[in-house]
Parts: sequence; C-alpha cells; structure tokens
Amino acid sequence: MRVFLAGATGAIGRPLVELLLRDGHEVIGMTRSPQRAGELQAAGAQAVVADALHRDATVAAVREARPDAIVHQLTAIPALIDPRRIERDFVLTDRLRTEGTANLLAGAREAGVRRVIAQSIAFIYAQGPPGTVHVESDPLVDPEQVPRSFRRTAGAVAELERAVLGASGIVLRYGYFYGPGNSIARAGTMAQALRKRRVPIVGPGSGVWSFIHVWDAARATVAALRREGPAVYNIVDEQPVPVAEWLPAFAQAVGAPRPLKIPTLLARPLAGPYGIQTMVHVQGADGALARRELGWELRYPSWREGFRDGLG
Repeated sequence: MRVFLAGATGAIGRPLVELLLRDGHEVIGMTRSPQRAGELQAAGAQAVVADALHRDATVAAVREARPDAIVHQLTAIPALIDPRRIERDFVLTDRLRTEGTANLLAGAREAGVRRVIAQSIAFIYAQGPPGTVHVESDPLVDPEQVPRSFRRTAGAVAELERAVLGASGIVLRYGYFYGPGNSIARAGTMAQALRKRRVPIVGPGSGVWSFIHVWDAARATVAALRREGPAVYNIVDEQPVPVAEWLPAFAQAVGAPRPLKIPTLLARPLAGPYGIQTMVHVQGADGALARRELGWELRYPSWREGFRDGLG
C-alpha cells in the first residue's frame, strides 16, 4: 500500500515510518523541513516538502503521491508544555487539527483516496462519575465547559474528528505518549524537570492518565490500515493510573528525586486551570475495542513495564 504520512518526522512519525516500511508499505512522508526530508529518504521513505497549512501545496502533494491511504499525524506540541500558557503553546497544533485536516481531506478527495487515519487524543472526554474509564461511545467534552485556555483546543479536536469521520475515516484517540523522542522519556523534558523538582503532585494527584508507548501507538496505526471506516479507537495501554502513582514511579525510573506535593489551592497560580485538570480531574480511557478489532498486541501492556524497559 502507498501511504501518505503527514507528520512523518514527529514523535510517532519516526517509528511509524520504520514499521510501515518493515510491513512492506511504500511511504511518502510529508515534512516542512528540507533537512528532515533528507532524513526520511535515508530511512527508506520518499519525501515531499510542503506546509500542511498551505492548501494548494498540500492538495498537490497528495495528488502527485497517488497514495492508497493518508495518515495524519500533524502536531506542533512543545517539548514541555506550560499549563499556564496552554492557549499560546497550542496555536499551531490547533490550526493543524483544523486547517491541516481540511487540506489533507481536500487532497484525499481530489486524489480519490478513501482511506484516511487521523490522530486525536484519549483525554478529551466529558467528565463522568468518579472512577470512569471512557469508551469510544462516550461524549467528548463540550468546549464551553472547559477552562477558557483549553476551549480552542477542545474545539479543534472535535472539528478534526467530525471532518475525518464525515469522510469515512478512522480516528485514533491516543493516550499520553511516552518513550524515545517524547517528553516522558529517559532524556525527555519531563525527566529533566523532575530532576530539578519542578513537577509536583498537585492536591491528591487523583487525575487518571492512560498511557501508550509511542512504538505501541505506531503498531496500532499500522494495524488500522487494514480496517474500513468510519471508526474511532482509543489507543491506550491496559492500566489507567492516577498521577499520584505514576509520577513518583517515573521519577524513580529516570533517577530523579521523589516529586513534591502541593495543595491544589497553592498550585493554581503555578499550574493554571488546565494544569489542575490534568493533575486532579482527568479520567482514563479503555483500549479494549482497538485490541479486539485491530488485532493489536501491545509490547508494553502496562506503563509499569514501559517505564522499566521502554524509556530509551
């Protein structure tokens, strides 16, 4: 299969290129950087230099590639997110989720591509009762019901999903990435911040995270190429975990001191509403549907194994 991969040099793009090639697919990787185009070619992929926010260039790139499938992994997320400045830090990613998605789908229509897979997130569900672990049929958060700093991002995710599903595509709601090339890695920015004791546990640390190792996420994406849409899958491991449990374990795994604890009220000026949400209120997701329907097996079924053996 000829696969047009937008975001081919990102955190998940790199392992995805390798796995697609290993699985016998032809890969046409799109990047904005001529230097990274060279890296793609050295890895064995074809490369096209184009800006996903430029509609004509994106449509032309897809048309000329003549792919059988488009995989949309476009983001521009900072290496270490400042929760107080989430609105500023996600400007480009939100545009890629809205304008970039629209441009790729326009290219798909012009090139006659019917198979589209796009990246979404598994921590965007509307808040359920305490202890809820969300399945794909649960509603996404209402952008008007989230902190103001996160409204545009919530709206962008919802717009991406509507557009892709409307084109009979597949939406993959990934959990929090960890592993080489990510902030949650042995050499990542989260580890560096923990070593400086700059990432505390806020309040009870009751926010529940669903993780996914970046290579397991890439394996799920390759498996999704065999499915027809429209469909939505949570791409997460089998063990949702509260912050109060995973953050000390990650600190120990990377040789950082145990995180400090800060009361929620004192943390508000430092973490902002979004930071409080991720530390105290966020809820996990269930990936059973993807494992069942995609025939997807995780190398790291639990973040515990991944933190021990897969941080790079």
